Amino acid sequence: MKILVTGGAGFIGSNVVDAYIGAGHEVVVMDNLSGGKWDNLNPRARFYLMDVRSREVFTVFARECFDLVNHHAAQMSVPASVEDPAYDADVNVLGFINILEASRKTGVGKVIFISSGGAVYGEAAQYPTSESCHPQPLSPYAVTKAVSEQYLTFYRHQYALDYTVLRYANVYGPRQIPHGEAGVVAIFMDRLLDGRQCLLYHYPKDSRGMIRDYCFVADVVEANIAAIERGSGEAINIGTGKETYTRELFETIFDALKSYRPDVDNHLRTLISKPARAGDLTRSCLVVDKARRVLGVEAGHSLAEGISKTMQWRLGLS
Repeated sequence: MKILVTGGAGFIGSNVVDAYIGAGHEVVVMDNLSGGKWDNLNPRARFYLMDVRSREVFTVFARECFDLVNHHAAQMSVPASVEDPAYDADVNVLGFINILEASRKTGVGKVIFISSGGAVYGEAAQYPTSESCHPQPLSPYAVTKAVSEQYLTFYRHQYALDYTVLRYANVYGPRQIPHGEAGVVAIFMDRLLDGRQCLLYHYPKDSRGMIRDYCFVADVVEANIAAIERGSGEAINIGTGKETYTRELFETIFDALKSYRPDVDNHLRTLISKPARAGDLTRSCLVVDKARRVLGVEAGHSLAEGISKTMQWRLGLS
């Protein structure tokens, strides 16, 4: 199968590209490298240095004749979306429409769209949150993801373009950069390795920080493989179903670093308290039963295991 992965030089997208190639698929990557890196590119994938908003997208689609599109490309920072919602919508909505138009005009069979279970549900009425909960996005980034899902419904109804939506929890792991929804993992690691104290953003009622569902990237990759053949017309949560406070996440990261660098200064264990930022949700955790039932996948890494593997990569040990 010939697959296009937009954002395939980014953190999650490049891991998905590697897995698709390993499974024997022909893979093409489209990325403008605004967040992706040359070093992440798989040499066995054909690469187009291109923005998803470009008119040249149609030329690429007509030339390559893709069977499937995996759409990871996005403006992925919640704070940045609050600062500049117009740019966020330009990339995440108009850019995606450009991909959808090219897909339906060139006979693409299916689109795997990467949405955000960590953002689209907002301050949900149900925790952990299942797919039956109606999205209540509370940031421009989350709005663009919810709107994009609705466009997929239209394209399936109007043009029979099949899709699967993967609503990610907060994904972390090797190749992550300190931007985006789960960037806190990379931020904590970078600051600790630089000998700087870390910041803890929280609301007044709880000094432990926000609650999130942190999912290791290798487990997310498995969902992307399964979604090639499964999940037609479905939106599916991808996460662990386990709640983790930011402070607990930090302690796990600090302990992992300490196991490899016993001489790390213990004063770095003290966090600097900061008020929550615009767009920060107090709590986010996903019900993942549907992923198990429909895709046949579930998270196989505990937080400690995933953080340890990520730390090994960050220290150049793997």
